[in-house]
Amino acid sequence: MRIDIITAVPDSLYSIINTSILKRAQDKKLVEIVVHNLRDYSSNKHKQIDDKPFGGAAGMLLKPEPFFECIEKMKLERDYRKIIFTTPRGKLFNQSDAKELSLCENLIFIAGHYKGVDERVIDRFVTDEYSIGNFVLSGGELPVLSFIDAAVRLVPGVLNDSESALDDSLMDGEIIEAPNYTRPAEFKGMKVPQVLLSGHLKKIRKWQEEQSKILTKKWKNINTLE
Repeated sequence: MRIDIITAVPDSLYSIINTSILKRAQDKKLVEIVVHNLRDYSSNKHKQIDDKPFGGAAGMLLKPEPFFECIEKMKLERDYRKIIFTTPRGKLFNQSDAKELSLCENLIFIAGHYKGVDERVIDRFVTDEYSIGNFVLSGGELPVLSFIDAAVRLVPGVLNDSESALDDSLMDGEIIEAPNYTRPAEFKGMKVPQVLLSGHLKKIRKWQEEQSKILTKKWKNINTLE
């Protein structure tokens, strides 16, 4: 799996990309993550990548030329099933989307910045627009990292048995997993539910299913738009 990220601020990505699960996936040669500095594709002698939007709106907008130069070059080198733009107007990203992305051989992520990107970039190249939530960030780098992490951890061989994603919340539809506990059995007066210490697997599974239903109902109520 190869993931290309186009960004105006590449330094904001490296600490996450080169840490933990994403680093392990790359070390195992299961995933290749390539960061493209948008300024490297600017033909302007000052490496300008932004300009004022037409119509008098406030803020600055990323110009189309560097994106076209970068993406057209990459598309000559390999086929990309999805080219993803992160934006508040996009579909709210979920676990099903992460599963779909994990099956792709090549992906491009476009991280917007400032006021966003020239709409012609989206019209020409973007296949999917995803949102991380109903709020606005300074740039698309954080959502991009979130989407990549969610997808990469599902690639076979990335996680070991103790980190298996099979029991994660939302892996089996809209289901939240039951609470988890570890040692010590009592901490600052707070005790682990006795059933988890019983060793009785049938009772434990029943308790986990009940707790999962309670948390799922609570999660759905919280996330229901009025």
